[in-house]
Amino acid sequence: MSKYNRRTFLQLTGTAVGAATLGAGNATARESESRFFINLRDVERSAIPDDVEIIHDLSQADVLVARGDQNSVNGTTVSDLTIDLSDDTTGAVESRDGPSTDGKGSSHNHDGAPANSEYQWDKRVQDLNNDLTDKPGGGKSVHDVTTGAGTRIAVVDSGVDDSHPDLAGVVNDDLSENVSEDEFDFRPNGAGSHGTHVAGTIAATNSNDAPGGGVLGTAPDTEIVSYRMFSGVEGKQGDGYAAWVKATEAGCDAINYSVGFPAPYVYPDQYPSLLEELRIAEQVAEYVRSQGTVIVNSAGNDGLDMSPESTLSLPTEAEGVFGVSATGPIGCGWGDKHSDNEEKWLTGNRLEEPTTQPAFYTNYGSAVDISAAGGNADLEALDADVEGAQIDLVYSTIPGGYGWKAGTSMAAPQVSGAVALVRSLRPDASVEEVESLIEETASTPEEGEVYHGAGHLDLTALVDAAR
Repeated sequence: MSKYNRRTFLQLTGTAVGAATLGAGNATARESESRFFINLRDVERSAIPDDVEIIHDLSQADVLVARGDQNSVNGTTVSDLTIDLSDDTTGAVESRDGPSTDGKGSSHNHDGAPANSEYQWDKRVQDLNNDLTDKPGGGKSVHDVTTGAGTRIAVVDSGVDDSHPDLAGVVNDDLSENVSEDEFDFRPNGAGSHGTHVAGTIAATNSNDAPGGGVLGTAPDTEIVSYRMFSGVEGKQGDGYAAWVKATEAGCDAINYSVGFPAPYVYPDQYPSLLEELRIAEQVAEYVRSQGTVIVNSAGNDGLDMSPESTLSLPTEAEGVFGVSATGPIGCGWGDKHSDNEEKWLTGNRLEEPTTQPAFYTNYGSAVDISAAGGNADLEALDADVEGAQIDLVYSTIPGGYGWKAGTSMAAPQVSGAVALVRSLRPDASVEEVESLIEETASTPEEGEVYHGAGHLDLTALVDAAR
């Protein structure tokens, strides 16, 4: 059974859609020129005309990504959507650049701690290691138990800059691949910083020796496989699903997919072919999970309640996809609650809003499996360039340096890193067992399951339960 009501699906679409398409206008998800999905559960492969080009053969999931005359295929087809990563409902909601990798840029220090560690509130609140903690007197950290060694995480995104000092040796260059149709490799190549930021949140190694230091990922000993699905700011959903299949066949423990359909392409009454898009997503997810790979997906940035049957946020609402909502603080490193001499910013009453506060932009509702740190923002303070206001966002690697971003795109890699920690301790754990451990050990913020699903990611409780 889908997270989305299956009975509604059959009422609206029947068993075959024919040449269903999504109209586009100037929206950020639109029909890709002449590319479409063929559902092999309804179409005999031998009946596909010879002049229809197969772009990606995903027959493991009974899906083909094709180009040509969609109307020439007799059976269920649906358009392959194009996603615009530059739109803040698809990628990051807010972004700010930070220091470069050579240490030139703004930075500060407190009580001798590495400067950038103060920016990583998302890791400090999780007691990731002894340099990134607000726990009085230190104590045992997550990295005292595991750093994710022996695991592999796929980042299906805009490409990863493997030349960054904090990602050097982290990216598997042999397995990484460009799954778009341009001529470049798996690196960003003009596609922006989104994928590199995601990869750093998962696996950065804090290896930058420049003044100001580097950043540390949740699982710095995991391996990243970069699948670039975006060419410039545009990415096609079919390329993303092709990367899912490649990732599971490369032995990846999890796929981080910080990509989704933005509004208005969440309303099946306006776009009924979204329901056939759901079917395609679920078939691919079913295959991926059967091979032992967890699919971690950002829940979306439309502030949308995903519970009503009148909404359908894809691929988050597809059965088999682990949906992550975003939380974040207000007042981390700025405002009136502390001075520059405060060592522990995240404890006591030093924040206007806690790190578990649902972010102003996050989607919520029944499709959320768990919440995690994605960054929050006081938009007036950001717009006024109030010093330190950007620290409420998530700090990570970008090509050539470091930067802050906020979005459910930033929350998903926190959970992908958590999968690496679990699988490093329990390499034979099934997808269901990994997901259950993450959910069962989650904390329970006061907003409850509407915003947090099973709860808020708790790495300390997770690794204690997994070992």
